[in-house]
Amino acid sequence: MSHPASRRSFVKSLAGLPLLGAAAGFGISVRAADEKLPFATDNEKITKAREVGLGILKPTPRELEHGLRLHAESLVFESYGFAPRCAIDGDAFVAAMRSGAAEVELSDLREEMMMARCATNAAERKEFLDAFRAAGVTCIFQNAGEEGNDPMRLLKRLAHFTSATDAMREEMFKAVSPDDVVAAKKSGRLCLCFTGNGTPLVQQWNSVRDELRHVRLFHQLGIRMMHLTYNRRNPLGDGCGEATDGGLSDFGRAAIEEMNRVGVIVDVAHSGWRTSLEAAKASKKPMVASHTVAAALNRHIRAKPDEVIRAICDTAGLVGICCISNFLGGKGDLSAMLDHIDYVVKTFGADHVAIGTDIAYISRNDAAERAKIPKQESRAAVSLAQARWEALWPRGSLGGGRAESESGLSWTNWPLFTVGLVQRGHSDEVIRKILGENILRVLRANCA
Repeated sequence: MSHPASRRSFVKSLAGLPLLGAAAGFGISVRAADEKLPFATDNEKITKAREVGLGILKPTPRELEHGLRLHAESLVFESYGFAPRCAIDGDAFVAAMRSGAAEVELSDLREEMMMARCATNAAERKEFLDAFRAAGVTCIFQNAGEEGNDPMRLLKRLAHFTSATDAMREEMFKAVSPDDVVAAKKSGRLCLCFTGNGTPLVQQWNSVRDELRHVRLFHQLGIRMMHLTYNRRNPLGDGCGEATDGGLSDFGRAAIEEMNRVGVIVDVAHSGWRTSLEAAKASKKPMVASHTVAAALNRHIRAKPDEVIRAICDTAGLVGICCISNFLGGKGDLSAMLDHIDYVVKTFGADHVAIGTDIAYISRNDAAERAKIPKQESRAAVSLAQARWEALWPRGSLGGGRAESESGLSWTNWPLFTVGLVQRGHSDEVIRKILGENILRVLRANCA
C-alpha cells in the first residue's frame, strides 16, 4: 500500500495540471488525498506518463474520481502482458561480454536480469513493486516463455519468473487457479499467471500423443495459456506474419484437444486469421486472442476481423485489446485503444473483451546501467534479437505508431484506462468485466 506522503504528492502533482484548471486539481479532494490510493506514486516517470494520458482524456473531476475509485475496487487481471522490467546490471553484463560470452549467452543474461533482478536487488525490487502498485493491477497473464516450440527454450522465461515469484512470495506469487487471483486481490498481494508463448513439442514425431506430452508437463509447471503459433508457420498452423494462411492443421486440432483436456487456454493472438477461425471452431472450451485489436478499425496482421472475433466469442472466450500504437491505427493513442474496446463491447458484448497491453514499464535505472556498456560492444548484445526466427513482421507491419511519450499508452496508466471507460459511458458492471472478471471467467472455465 502506498505511503500517505506518496498519495499527497500524487494529488499535489495533479493539481498543477492546466488541462483541468481547477483548484482541486484532479477532482480529488483533500479528503480523498488522505484515503488509500494504491496507484499513487512519487515516481516522476510514472507521473509524466499520467500527465500525457490526462491530456488525451481530459476527464472531468467527477469522471476522474469515479474512475480512480472504481479501479482501486475492481479486480484488475491483464489478459496478456509483462511485469515491470528491471534494469540490467551493467557491470556484470560488461564482465560477461569481456569474458567471451557468446551472443546467445548475452541475450539470455540480459533477459534474466530484466525479468528476475527484482528478486535479488533491493533497488530493483522497490522500483518493480512501486510500478506494479501504481498500475493498480492484481494479476498479469505473464509472458513466461520465449516464442517457439522447443521445450528447453520455453523453460527459460518460465524459470526466471518462477524464481522471482518464489523469492518474492510475500509480495507476489505464482497463480495457478482462479481462486489464487481472487485471494491475491483480497489480501492486497500481487500475482502472475503464466502463459507459455508457444506449445511445447518434443519434435521427435513418433506419434501425435507422444509429440504433445509436454503440454501436460508445462501445465504442471504452472502454464495456463499457450500460443498456437507465433507469426510464422509451425506444425499446428499458420502465424499472422505469413503471406498465406493455410489454417489449422490436423495436428493443430489434436493440440487444441490436449490443451482443452489438461486445462490450458488456447491463444491465437499471433495466429493467422484462418488459423484463428478454425481454432475457435475446434476448441471445446473458451479461448482467446489475448492481445490484439479489431480489424474493422485497423486492418493489421495482428488484428482480428469480425468473423474471427465472433467465432472466439462463440466459445465463450474473449479478445484482449493491446496498447501497441501502430496496431491500433487512427491516432494510435489511448483514445484509439478505447475505441477498439468500445467496438468489441458494442458489436460482440461486454463479456468478450479484456485488456492485454503487451507492453511493460521499464525501470528508471536501466538507461544508466546500459550506458556502462561500450557502444562497440553493445552491438553484439542486440544482434541476436534482431535476427530472431519468430520475428516475422512483413514490411510496414511495425513502426509508424506514436511513441509512448505522446500516446498515453504506458503500462502504469492502467488507472486511466478505467477513467476512459467511465468517460465512454460504460457501467461499473461492464468495466469490472473488462478490467478482469472476463479473463478470470475464461481461466475458471478452462481449469474446470
